[in-house]
Amino acid sequence: MRASAVLCAAVLCTVFVSALEDKHSLYYLYTVQSKRSASNVYEFSAVTLDDRQIDSYSSTDGVRTPKQDWMKEMTESERESGTAEMKDDATWSTTFLGTVMEAFGHSESGGHTLQWRHGCEGVKRFDGSVMGVNYTDEYAYDGQDFIHFNWTLKKWLASAEEGRVMEERWNTGHGHITALQKCEEWLKIYLHYKNNTQTKPGNVFVFAKKSVTGLINLTLTCLATGFYLKDMKIELRKFTTSLPEHLLTSSGVRPNEDGTYQLRKSVEIQEDEPADYDCYVTHSSINTPVIKQWDGKYNDCTNDSSLSSTLIVVFSVIAVVLLVTLVICFCKRNGVI
Repeated sequence: MRASAVLCAAVLCTVFVSALEDKHSLYYLYTVQSKRSASNVYEFSAVTLDDRQIDSYSSTDGVRTPKQDWMKEMTESERESGTAEMKDDATWSTTFLGTVMEAFGHSESGGHTLQWRHGCEGVKRFDGSVMGVNYTDEYAYDGQDFIHFNWTLKKWLASAEEGRVMEERWNTGHGHITALQKCEEWLKIYLHYKNNTQTKPGNVFVFAKKSVTGLINLTLTCLATGFYLKDMKIELRKFTTSLPEHLLTSSGVRPNEDGTYQLRKSVEIQEDEPADYDCYVTHSSINTPVIKQWDGKYNDCTNDSSLSSTLIVVFSVIAVVLLVTLVICFCKRNGVI
């Protein structure tokens, strides 16, 4: 009995902690290309992603360009450190491209491309810490997989025979541990600034339209948008009682262009049903739930009788004209007129 209680408490604790965790990802994408020229010039570009592009760097002009306003709040030392790492990655990428070209026996003026993607997936816990749960490090050469790090096996695996030597050499080290720790730190820094500048509560809308499944039905929809983080919850309620989830259609949480998120849920209702419906939204950025009442109206062009009548007349005239034209053509073809 005591063992069961301990197990139960452990499960409840796990569920509670999971509810307070928020998953994020941070990836760096690099492209370096050898030009078909005697000067053997390399180009380099980098993009940092966290659901969307947040940063870029080009070694051609040495300019780093933040893509999100909240990055401007970072300290000067953090910006300098991030830029220095990108420059180091640029140097490594160009050097490694040369190594791969040599492994394939390709000339430097042949025009070849190396793509490098590395980063991590992490969980932000309720206490603000970030724990990495996955690390990615992979290379492609001229559009084909070359070598990658397998997180499950904790080892490098070459996809091309030319990468076997690198696979053996890299598997003797433990660089992925340091790389994961560094990625965790940057993920924590980015989330800190992103969270502090995106605390503005979002908007909630509730509306209805004619259902495509039945003439007497309406599709009632609740839309919550402009929220950050992803933890928004929507309940569609009838007389303040939440409708069962199996009756609802959900879009799932989706990102907006400004870094916030949106979620919509819909339910089929009867048009002439005398019931009060509302949308009940909760989120960590608001102290009290948002309750948006449906006004009972719906948007459907068939409600406009004058418009419907006009359309009927127009289509009738068109049909008559087409019919007359076909009759005339038939008569001419058969020599009647």
